Amino acid sequence: MPQASSRSAVSEPGELPLMVLVADDNPADRMILCRLVERLGHRVCQAEHGQQAVELFIQHSPDIVLLDALMPVMDGFEAACQIKQHAGEDLVPIIFLTSLTETDALVKCLEAGGDDFLTKPYNPVILEAKIRAFRRMREMHQTLQSQRDVIAAQHAGLLRDQELAKIVFDRVAHAGALDDVNLRYLQSAYAMFNGDILLAAHRPSGEMHLLLGDFTGHGLSAAIGAMPLAEVFYAMTAKGFALRDILLELNAKLGSILPVGIFCCAVLIELNPAKGLVEVWNGGLPEVVILGREGQLLQRVPSVNLPLGVASRARFNPEPVVMVMHPGERLLCWTDGVIECRNAAGEQFGEQGVLQAITAHAGRPDALFDGLLAALEHFHGSPEDDISLLQVVMPKRDEQCLPAPVAIGSQEPSAQDWQLSYTYRAAAIREQNPLPFLLQKLLSVPGLRDRAGTLFTVMSELYSNALEHGLLNLQSAWKQDSDGFALYYQERSARLKQLDDGWIRFSLDHRPNGDGGRLVIECEDSGDGFSPAGVSADYAGRGLALIRALADEVSFSSQGSRVRVVFDWSLGHTADN
Repeated sequence: MPQASSRSAVSEPGELPLMVLVADDNPADRMILCRLVERLGHRVCQAEHGQQAVELFIQHSPDIVLLDALMPVMDGFEAACQIKQHAGEDLVPIIFLTSLTETDALVKCLEAGGDDFLTKPYNPVILEAKIRAFRRMREMHQTLQSQRDVIAAQHAGLLRDQELAKIVFDRVAHAGALDDVNLRYLQSAYAMFNGDILLAAHRPSGEMHLLLGDFTGHGLSAAIGAMPLAEVFYAMTAKGFALRDILLELNAKLGSILPVGIFCCAVLIELNPAKGLVEVWNGGLPEVVILGREGQLLQRVPSVNLPLGVASRARFNPEPVVMVMHPGERLLCWTDGVIECRNAAGEQFGEQGVLQAITAHAGRPDALFDGLLAALEHFHGSPEDDISLLQVVMPKRDEQCLPAPVAIGSQEPSAQDWQLSYTYRAAAIREQNPLPFLLQKLLSVPGLRDRAGTLFTVMSELYSNALEHGLLNLQSAWKQDSDGFALYYQERSARLKQLDDGWIRFSLDHRPNGDGGRLVIECEDSGDGFSPAGVSADYAGRGLALIRALADEVSFSSQGSRVRVVFDWSLGHTADN
C-alpha cells in the first residue's frame, strides 16, 4: 500500500502515526476505509468480523477502533464491550461505522461502549477530524494517567512516611503511665495523626501528672507540636518538677516553635493520693468535672487561662486550682471534639449531653465512662474533630504508685564522699523549685537511685514546710475542708508572689561506708521556726510520722527552723521496691 503520499497528510510534524483497527464484514467498505486511514499517515490492521476484531485488539493494542455495527460471528456491539474490557483504564476510542439512522440503534452503539459514529458513505474530511479529535483526547487521557500515577506514588510514599512518623509519635506520646489502673480514656483521631494528645507520668514521689491537649486543627499539622510537648512533660515530671514549673516551660517551648495561629488548648492535672489533693489547670478546654463516690457532681473547673503557646511569660498564669479529692472520687475531662459532635439534624452533643449522661449514671459511677460513650454513639454524631475523653479515679493512699527506679550505669559503690550546700533566696524561690536539681545531684550516687521516690518525698516535705510555714507563715489549721484548702493555696500563691526576703538552705552530706553509704540532708530556713513538740500535728499538713517512716533518723533544732534527716543505704536494700 502506498505510504509516502499519505504521510504528507499526517496532521502535525513530529506526531507519530496511530495504529487504527478497521473491522467491517464488507470487503469494499473495509478497503476504502483502510486506504483513507493510510493516506492520513496512520497504520492499519483489518478484521472481517467482531471476533477477529477482538483478537487483533489483544494482539496489536490499536489506538483507535473503527467498528461496523452489524457483522457475522460477533456483531460490533459485543465486540465493543469486550474491547473496552480488555482496554481497562486506557482510553481506546471506538467509532461505530453504520448506516443506521434510527435513534434506538444509535443509542445501542453508545451503550455498547462506542464513543462516536461515522456514517456511510465515508467523508474523508470528517474522518480526519474525528481521528485528530480522538488523538487529542487519548493524549490528554494518557497525560492524566501519568500524572495520576506520579501522584499515587508520591501519596504512597507520603503515607509510608506518615506511618513511620506515627510509630515514633505514638512511642513518644504513649511512653508514660497511660496503662495505670485508675485511668480510662478514649482517643479517636479525625485523621491519621491525632491533634489531641494525652500524656501521663509519675513524679519520683508518686504523684501522677496528666496532660490532655488539643492542638489547633487536626492531622499532621495539628500533631506537630506534640513531640516537644511530650518531651518536656515527661522529662520534667521524671525529675520531680511541680505542675507550675512544667506549665511555664511548656508555654515557653510551644511559644518559641509554633507558628502564629497554632496553639494547644490543654488541661494539666496533678493527682496526689497521699495528700488527698488534685491540682487542675485549664487553658482553653471544656470544663473539668469532679464527681463523688456515687457519681454526683461535686465541682466544675472552667477554663480561665489562655492556651499553651499564646501568652508571653509575663502574661501567662501557671497557677492551678487546688482541690480536695477523696479516694473513689473521679475526675472527668474531654476535648472540644466530644461536645462539637453533630447528629444528622446538625445538632451538637454539647456539654449538656455530657451532663445528662452524668446525671443518668448517678449511683453507678463505674458505668459512667461506658455510658457516656454509648450516649455519643446513640446520638449518631458525625465527628468534626479529634475526640478525646479521660476519666481518673483517685486511688487510696496505700495504692499510690511509685515509678520504677532509674537504672543508670553501675550499681557498684564509687568514690562519692562529698558535701554540698545550696542557699535559695527570695527571688530564686519565687521563680523556681530547687528539688529536681537537688534530686539529680543525689542520683549521681548509684546506690541512691533505688531510693529516688523516698528522697524526693522527704525533700518535698522539708521544702514545703520551710516555704509555707517558715517563710510564708501559712497555717495548716486552714486545711480542714475544701474551702480551707482553696484559701490555703490562694494565700500561698499570693504570698509567694510578694516574697522579697528570706532564704531556704539545703545541705547534703554523703559518705560511703563499706557496701553502702550514709546521706544526711539538712533543711534550714530564715523563718521564726516552730515548736518540735507540736510538729506531729501539722508538719507540712501530713504529720511527722511520714518523715520518720521514710528516714532512718529525724531531728530538729531547738528553735524548729532546721531539720536533719539521715538515710543509710546498702546495695542489698532497695527502699522504694
